[in-house]
Amino acid sequence: MTVYISLTLDCANAPLVADFWKTALGYIDEPPPAPFETRAEWFASFDLPDDESPDDSAWLCDPKGVGPRLSILKVPEPKTVKNRLHIDIRVPGHGSPEESWERIGAEAARLVAAGGTILHEYTGHHFLMADPEGNEFCVAAGRAPN
Repeated sequence: MTVYISLTLDCANAPLVADFWKTALGYIDEPPPAPFETRAEWFASFDLPDDESPDDSAWLCDPKGVGPRLSILKVPEPKTVKNRLHIDIRVPGHGSPEESWERIGAEAARLVAAGGTILHEYTGHHFLMADPEGNEFCVAAGRAPN
């Protein structure tokens, strides 16, 4: 049996968080399910309260179909504690440990420019970071592509 997973991030501002994760992961907006042409059309098919909007959520996917789907959902309560599950962004490449660390640092800097924050640098190994709403993730070395 094939199992597919989807990760879900709770947030206060779904468009902000979705834009960050699209940049971080290279993901795209997931198309709406058939037969709907748009997410707004799909969203309107539910009997939801008037105060809910299509902008309260986002669905992202890996354009290559390899990585897990990412659902981003607006919730009323703020984030108050450390994530129990987090995403690791793995930076591939060959070379020395110094060259690997340089690539990891460049990726962390790219994600800071996209709205992320470095929470802690574990020199030579990984960065602990947070997205624009404080969801923790790590940037570390990955294995070289085949």
